[in-house]
Amino acid sequence: MKNQNTVARLLDATKDIWAAYNQHPFVLGIQDGTLDREKFRYYIIQDYLYLEEYAKTFAIGVAKTRDHKMANLFAKYISVMNGELDVHQGYLARLGVTKEDIEATPRSLDNLSYTSYMLRVAYEEGDVEILTAILACAYSYEVIAKNMVKNNPASVEDEFYGSWVKGYASDGYAEENVILLEAMDDLTRDYTEKQIQHLIDIFVACSRYELAFWEMSWNLSK
Repeated sequence: MKNQNTVARLLDATKDIWAAYNQHPFVLGIQDGTLDREKFRYYIIQDYLYLEEYAKTFAIGVAKTRDHKMANLFAKYISVMNGELDVHQGYLARLGVTKEDIEATPRSLDNLSYTSYMLRVAYEEGDVEILTAILACAYSYEVIAKNMVKNNPASVEDEFYGSWVKGYASDGYAEENVILLEAMDDLTRDYTEKQIQHLIDIFVACSRYELAFWEMSWNLSK
């Protein structure tokens, strides 16, 4: 059986979860510029802590893979993360968050659970499973931001949240995701149904964690 559309199957399996992202009050608050900045401050600190572990997931992929092409792909995304962290640094500065504030902030339970799951996949499984574990985060932000622009074109001009929307809705961010999506379909072209179902399980779990992250940020959950 040829599986040339694994990405489509992953997205189909999580369509209800992904639809819920766009209806979440935290996301809608960014979209219309009304989100309480204290909630965003909490989110940006937690996301910064999350991205540190996210980058480690790629680093484990570099260390484990025997495929030179995959090693280059994983290594590239460690550097891509630096650019995303720069965006966060900009918001941290605007919100008056110091390095000491970040270091003094523990990861929330949802954050710790999500990153621990990703790292477990990275340590225990192979290249494709690692790619699956990071894909929900990488691609959902593009989908969410583009949906924001579609629903409210003025969102990119918002004095505070506009740069967040523009960054994730940008062509440059989308181009990086194309590489990940194409790699997923190429690497799983000859996968069995059992192998595909295992990837779906990982993707569903990470998609649920993404929704929990928005909920955590909205509720300021510890």
